[in-house]
Amino acid sequence: MKKSSLFGAVLTLSATSLFTQAVTAAETEIQEVLVSASLVPIAAKRSANAITVIDREQLSNRAALSVSDLLRDVPGLAVSRSGVQGSQTQIRARGAEANHLLVLIDGVEANDPSQGDELNWGTLSADDIERIEVIRGPQSSMRGSDAMAGVVNIITRSADEPYSAKLFTETGSFSTQRSGFSVGGIKGDLNVRLGVSTTDTEGDNVSRTGNEKDGYENTSINFKAGYKVSEELNVSFAARQSDGFNEFDADSDFDGFVEDQDRVSEFRNSTMRVQGDYASANGRWQHKLVIAQSSNDNEAFADGILGNVTASTKDQYQYIGSMFWDQATQRISVLAEREEEDYQQRGPLNWGLNPNQDRERNTDSFAIEYRTDISDALTLAASGRYDDNSEFESANTMRVEAVYQISDNTRLRSAYGTAVKNPTFSERFGFYTNFIGNPNLDPEESTSWELGVDMELAPAALILSATLFDSELENEINGFVYDPATFGFTSANKDGVSKRQGIELTASATLTDDLSINSAYTYTDSVESDGAGGYIDEVRRARHTGSLNVAWQATENLHINANTQFNGSQTDLYFPPFPTPSQTVTLDTYTLVNVTANYSATERLDIYVRLDNLLDDDYEEVFGFQTLGFGANLGFRFDL
Repeated sequence: MKKSSLFGAVLTLSATSLFTQAVTAAETEIQEVLVSASLVPIAAKRSANAITVIDREQLSNRAALSVSDLLRDVPGLAVSRSGVQGSQTQIRARGAEANHLLVLIDGVEANDPSQGDELNWGTLSADDIERIEVIRGPQSSMRGSDAMAGVVNIITRSADEPYSAKLFTETGSFSTQRSGFSVGGIKGDLNVRLGVSTTDTEGDNVSRTGNEKDGYENTSINFKAGYKVSEELNVSFAARQSDGFNEFDADSDFDGFVEDQDRVSEFRNSTMRVQGDYASANGRWQHKLVIAQSSNDNEAFADGILGNVTASTKDQYQYIGSMFWDQATQRISVLAEREEEDYQQRGPLNWGLNPNQDRERNTDSFAIEYRTDISDALTLAASGRYDDNSEFESANTMRVEAVYQISDNTRLRSAYGTAVKNPTFSERFGFYTNFIGNPNLDPEESTSWELGVDMELAPAALILSATLFDSELENEINGFVYDPATFGFTSANKDGVSKRQGIELTASATLTDDLSINSAYTYTDSVESDGAGGYIDEVRRARHTGSLNVAWQATENLHINANTQFNGSQTDLYFPPFPTPSQTVTLDTYTLVNVTANYSATERLDIYVRLDNLLDDDYEEVFGFQTLGFGANLGFRFDL
């Protein structure tokens, strides 16, 4: 598939320049600073967002294969995986759609325009990740179309020692092999790190019948480098690429259930960016200039024969300038951005339709954000964004928020915002087989509010948080509208309003120096119009979800992490043989128990054991797709 000229330009620049880490100290601090909660880093206590941070220690203790396994603990998020490791995985925030959640990897938008503007979480490895920030609630006023329900900001590892070289390897159930290495160092003003990892698993059978296993392979390469030009100026480069394949089954007899099939999907995903950061010596001015690109190539094979092919490239050019005054208690930031998206689709003729097409869309955006700390107790903020899209009418979004520190241990926060989500390429221009696009679709629009309270008790040994949220969505796009004239399907904007509301509760307790507990519960009521004046539940969004995580430093060298994830019953769709219409089915409640033990054998050698689905629960997250049972894995980490 084609590669943008930007790809070559960035590689040339990275080969001839030495850059410092673009990520400021805000990314390596503890949870008090969040890169993605504003146009510039802000302290967590000054943000009205509901925020969850997964740090390096948690990532190490959990030793998870994929990022999506970790995000199951986050309140407000619903994970749906179509089978085994590597399978298509969707994540929905606060009852919204999967493509309403923007994903950033080192500041680069990673959502795939050729896959419905979603990120396929099944292909995102948890290796070489430093920190994950989950910002829930509408962020379109700063981030644009894909951030209707929130942002997941993934920050990869950077060099943090003069010299380091590390190896790891893991083996376990389902013939899983995982290994990798990293090298890096800091010399003067230079900062460089390279990480490589591979995952190879035979998996298990996805379909309800048969015994053919569906495997998965993934090789990920992560590179970050930077150079401190002066006390005021830093420049940096970051790149990440994943490529591999996952095997899957298909419904060849059109009975609504997948059967054992020789189907393979190959993928290659990459993100990269060059960034310059300037901060004036007096601290009054900050400037950031970013050139970024994400690209995705997907090829599907049936019985060894190449079939459907999709590809996308997204180029971004972004400037953010900020001015601080009144001893930095007031700040105004402006954003100017150009985004260019290219989309390709290739495939055989089917149902008399030609799926081969090349599309593009461009967006020029301007945003402004004002924040002020009126006092030590009160923070106010407002932001707005204007998007001039080549395919749709111009869009305006906004957000206002307030944070009030009632006392030393109690904080109130509130926010109101509007957001927009543009129709996808496939919704507008069609896909394979009998799906016909609708070029006249309108963007989806939402209004949302939230109210939260955070409390720290005894002191900071117990932290409690509660967030009420409410959102209304207009022009929701129904992607499976039956067209009796063509016997095909198309997309259409729905009449009426879709509603999402609920509550998120979290509690964190430090019981002793060696024992801590984190728990979360979410109630989500997500419904859409039934076309007759009533409402029906949105699919794959359970009303009740929760998690409990216990971290125990059993001895000086042994750390044990026990994790429990609860998912209540939820609805899904079953598509019986034509002409019977689709039917709503109910997926049962399930509970997953996972245990990881980390043992520091020496100063250089760590040994870990990970037990997944310890109770061997039999469950489905997508109707008709089997998931993995109990699995055990043994791993070694060695610091050279």
